[in-house]
Amino acid sequence: MQKGARIPFVKMNGLGNAIIVADMRGRADKITAEAAIALARPEAIPFDQIMEVRDADGPGRDYDMRILNADGSLAQACGNGTRCVVVWLNGLDGRDAYAFLTAGGLVATALNRDRTVTVDMGVPRFSWRDIPLAEEFADTTGIELQIGPIEAPVLHTPSVANIGNPHAVFWVDRDVWSYELDRFGPLLENHPIFPERANITIARVVARDHIVIRTWERGAGLTLACGSAACATLACAVRKGLAERKAVITVPGGDLTVEWAANGHLLMSGPAEFEFAGELDPATGQFTIETAAVPA
Repeated sequence: MQKGARIPFVKMNGLGNAIIVADMRGRADKITAEAAIALARPEAIPFDQIMEVRDADGPGRDYDMRILNADGSLAQACGNGTRCVVVWLNGLDGRDAYAFLTAGGLVATALNRDRTVTVDMGVPRFSWRDIPLAEEFADTTGIELQIGPIEAPVLHTPSVANIGNPHAVFWVDRDVWSYELDRFGPLLENHPIFPERANITIARVVARDHIVIRTWERGAGLTLACGSAACATLACAVRKGLAERKAVITVPGGDLTVEWAANGHLLMSGPAEFEFAGELDPATGQFTIETAAVPA
């Protein structure tokens, strides 16, 4: 397929996390930031992430993946989007395991018998340099950051981690829906302490094996699901002694299961669904919808 020609895509979701899977195999060009922004418009195909599936440019993986946010910026990781890619590829070749290289590193996956997908999100990093933070913190289980009055902050002392991308997790003791995350999210995402911006999560520990979260996703905004945020939440909760190493993480779109395995890797499991298919121009974002529904 020559540069400039339209590419096939499928619109999918992982627990409501809106995903466009773009078939860029056999091509050298890339989806532009301008095309991503155009596609994200309410009248177009609103999405959280675009997953570009590309030919592997080296050994040790099946495909390369380039990930774009709705604002045209690049993301290092997207667990929910990766699950969507696995289900899409399985429909093409029938395989049940794939390895991908993303900007955040190598990602191994497996399609389970119940059609859920397990994604190895890798080893979490907690050093202030790795997240990264703009200043040194010896203890990243709770850094000095707050929203609201000094004497009575609304949110404060988040745990921070890097799960392929930066995350800040604020712990709360009441319903996560009682917080104006649409108001606080942009401020915290772009806070100077986060030189690469950050995903912002509000988390309430219901039990040692159940945590409820909401996330403002870097470059995408409020989302129904963020797989890396679910992983960051579990890892940070374990570090703080709040949870076991395997738990259900409830996001607005449903439940994910996250396990911090003995080898240090975070394993996230959940579903993925097809919505429709079409073609798009990677340079401009112009698109056509060809199939109103795609069977799983």
